[in-house]
Amino acid sequence: MAAAQALSRNCDLPAALADVRARYVAQRRRSAALHARARGVMPGGNTRSGLAYGPFPTAMARGEGCRLWDIDGRGYLDLCGEYTAGLFGHTEPLIQQAVIQAVRDGVSLAAVGAPEVELARLLRDRFPSIDLVRFTNSGTEANVMALMAARAFTGRSKVLAFRGGYHGSVLTFPVEGTSKTLVPIPFVMADYNDPGGATAAARAHGADLAAIIVEPMLGSGGCIPAERAFLESLRTDATALGALLVFDEVMTSRMGAGGLQARLGITPDLTTLGKYVGGGMSFGAFGGRTEVMDLFSASLSHSGTFNNNVLSMAAGCVAMGEVFTPEAVARLWDRGERMRAALDDACAAAGVPMHFAGLGSMATVHFRRGPLARPYLPTSQEEGRRERCCFPLLAAGIYLPRRGMVALSLPVTDTDVDAFVAAVAEFAALRAPLLAQVDA
Repeated sequence: MAAAQALSRNCDLPAALADVRARYVAQRRRSAALHARARGVMPGGNTRSGLAYGPFPTAMARGEGCRLWDIDGRGYLDLCGEYTAGLFGHTEPLIQQAVIQAVRDGVSLAAVGAPEVELARLLRDRFPSIDLVRFTNSGTEANVMALMAARAFTGRSKVLAFRGGYHGSVLTFPVEGTSKTLVPIPFVMADYNDPGGATAAARAHGADLAAIIVEPMLGSGGCIPAERAFLESLRTDATALGALLVFDEVMTSRMGAGGLQARLGITPDLTTLGKYVGGGMSFGAFGGRTEVMDLFSASLSHSGTFNNNVLSMAAGCVAMGEVFTPEAVARLWDRGERMRAALDDACAAAGVPMHFAGLGSMATVHFRRGPLARPYLPTSQEEGRRERCCFPLLAAGIYLPRRGMVALSLPVTDTDVDAFVAAVAEFAALRAPLLAQVDA
C-alpha cells in the first residue's frame, strides 16, 4: 500500500506538490511565524517581490562563505548567490576588512574621496566600452540614468527593448503584456534573439530612436544567452541609425575580466553595472563613450547622497582590484561551464524534458528541452515541476531561488558543485514519470 501511494504521488503533480509543501511547512515553524508577523506590517509580508513565494519564504539568520543557516537552524549550500550580487560569498575577509575600516573612518562624509577615483579607474581599465563612469545605488538606477543620457545625447525619446528582459524594478518587460511599474519612457518592443525583427522595429522608429538596451544574456528571463549574430546586428543597427547601444551587464559582467562584451568582442556605447561590483554593497554604475558621459559635466545633473558612499567605494576597490582578478574570473567561468554540462548530462540520463540554460557561472533550470532562443510563458505544469524541484533541493540542504536560478559564488568548490549535480540527478531519476508527463 505504501509503495502504491508513493508511486501515485510520484506520477500526480498536485499530490506531489501537496506532499512537498506539507513537509516544507513542518520543517520551518519559525519562518512561518515570522511571515505571519511580516504580513501585518508589509504588503504581502515582504519588501522584495523576488523573494516572495508560497506558502512562505524561508527566513535566513546568517551566512558564512557559501553557506546559509535559516532561523529554524537548518543549513544550506547557497547556490542563489544573491542573484549574482553575492559573488564573493557572505564573509570574504578582504572585503570585510575594507568595510570595517571605512566605518571606523566615518560614514556619510558628504564629500569626494580617493576610493571613488580608484574604483572608477579599475572599471575603466577592465571594460572596453567605458571611458568615463558614474556610480549609483543600484543596477536599476544605473539603467535609468544610462537611458536618460542616451535620450539627452541623441535628442530622441524612444528606446528599443526586448520581451523577457529585466533591467530593474521599473524596467521590467514581461513576455506578454506590460509591467504596471514601467518607467514612462516610450519603449519599442522586439523579440530576443530575433535579429530581423529587431532591425525592423529599430528602422520603423529610427528617426526617434535614442537607444537599444539589451542583456547579453537574459538574467531573470531564464539565463538565455544572446546569439552572437543577434548582438552584432544590434550593434550595426544602432550605428546606422545614430542610436546608442546599451549593454546591461549588471549580471553578465562576471563572465569575463572585461565582461561578456570583452568575451564576445562586441563593444556597446554604454554599459551598466551593479550587484557584485561594489563588493556586495548597494551599488550600481553606468559608463561609456567620453562624448556621451561628458554631458554630466555640462548639461545633465546626476545627484545621489550615497552614489559614492564610503562602504561601497571601499568594498568595490578591494573586490575589483584584489579579489575578482582575471584568474578568478577564468576559474569561476570554467567551474560553471563544467557544472552546467554535468547537470544536462544528468537530465539526459534520466530521459526527462529538463535542462539548464546559461553561460559560465549562471544557470536556470527549464522543464522543457533546450536549447532556448528566447523567453516564454511557462505552463502551469512547468511551474509545478519547478516548485516540485526546488522544495526537495531545499530539503537536501541546497538553497536556490524559487525560479531555479543558479549563480555561483567564489567560495563554491568543485565538491559543492558535485553535491548539487548529484541532488539534481537523484531528483530527475526519481521523478522521471512526473517530469515526462505531457502538458495538456
